Amino acid sequence: MNEQETPPADLKALAKGGRTNLFGFVLRLAARIPFLFIAGRWYGAEALGIFAYSVIVVEFAAQLATLGLKRGLAEQLSKTDRPHVHVVWDGLLAGFIASAAAVILLMLFPFMMFPNSEIEGLLWLLPLTIFALAASDIALAALAYRHDIASTVRARAIVEPWTISIAAFALAFLSSRDGLIIAYVISMAAALLASLWPLIKSYGIPHGWRPRPRPILQLAWQNLPLAGADAIEWASRRIDIAILGLFFSPAIVGIYYVAQQVASLPQKLKTSFDPILGPVITQNLKVGDKAAVAHQVKQAGFWIIAAQVGVALALGIPGEAVMGLVGSTFVGGVAILAVLLAAEAVAATAAVSESALIYVARHRNLMISTFMIAVQAGLSVAFILMLRAYEWPLLIQAAGPALALMLALGMASVMKARLLSKLLQAPVSPWRWALVWATAAAVIVGYAATFVPEWAELIVGVPLVLTVYCLTIWYRGFGPEDRMLFKMGHQ
Repeated sequence: MNEQETPPADLKALAKGGRTNLFGFVLRLAARIPFLFIAGRWYGAEALGIFAYSVIVVEFAAQLATLGLKRGLAEQLSKTDRPHVHVVWDGLLAGFIASAAAVILLMLFPFMMFPNSEIEGLLWLLPLTIFALAASDIALAALAYRHDIASTVRARAIVEPWTISIAAFALAFLSSRDGLIIAYVISMAAALLASLWPLIKSYGIPHGWRPRPRPILQLAWQNLPLAGADAIEWASRRIDIAILGLFFSPAIVGIYYVAQQVASLPQKLKTSFDPILGPVITQNLKVGDKAAVAHQVKQAGFWIIAAQVGVALALGIPGEAVMGLVGSTFVGGVAILAVLLAAEAVAATAAVSESALIYVARHRNLMISTFMIAVQAGLSVAFILMLRAYEWPLLIQAAGPALALMLALGMASVMKARLLSKLLQAPVSPWRWALVWATAAAVIVGYAATFVPEWAELIVGVPLVLTVYCLTIWYRGFGPEDRMLFKMGHQ
């Protein structure tokens, strides 16, 4: 296969970021399961549903408050002649102002976070976490521009998830209703500290920096398409919870939330690749090397989709056993889990294409994303009403939004990949037939594993599925450039 060669430095940067990213994914997996276990066993589905709904509202507000700087900051830093530390602090100030507006709004109208439950104690202070979320995201984006992905892994894969798990366990003995939300606040504060400390070490103190209102407002305006794309991508993974909250009890929402959290693990493989992919793409676009950008999108896209499919198979085939870890109440959500895992695999092409589209066609990218989420919302409601009309079980009805997500993401993948390929005048699809052979081999092994007891299915079956899948991909799909991902000598 003759392809434009990626400059060695770029490929090494992608490979190094990919290794760190894979390590971070393993850490996230190790930390996510204890939290779901504690939340499901000690708090129950209803409390988990209330927690899920309130947190998605806060996190959506925080997404908007970052003003697109999670990905837009790399472009700002690559174009400016000002000291980079000043640009970063301009971004932090812009995020702080936007966060303040969001906090005031949610404190004035707290029912937006708790539509089906009463607001008691300190719950009305939950919006304050928006400051921590937005600042942490902007700080980590600044560090990623200097190829420091380890700080993102540390903050997001170690500090944040383990803090919420430990705090949730401790607080379960004090408040089975509010403990999850209080634990969430504590984890966000810890993640903020873990983000700001390396930022100051890397960029230093902003000596001589003074707030510049006009550039900050211009920055916010320029980043509106990026902020919109970020918010829509994030909302596409949360609007299903919001819609479920309108049609179902908190307990059903809680079961769906657990399935979503398990299914979102493969997505983290892509989102944590963004920080390293963004700077590499912007640097090549700056010199007009479109062929290199297309090659990087294909290369990173294949790594991501290969990893996502493998993880989806390992979690989906023993789905009942995985959901059963959280509690017997959650086993009924296995159909939801299966559809959501398929949706994440389908989404990979759109997600990687967007990594370049936000720089070369941000408005058209935003239009496709907006159309996608409108289709998703419409189909979600339609599927729920249709399944309800035929009196299907509640948990099957609740799978409607998951199916809508999968179809909408599939549509977006085709549209975004075709648009990017046209703009770069080169193919960008990461698809390879080796994915089919590896999936087939893993399904056969996984199906055989479902006949053993659940404990053996998890302890033996899951590693076996991953092993067979990875070996098939390695020998049937990986070329020399792909294997750079595992060559630790390339720094």
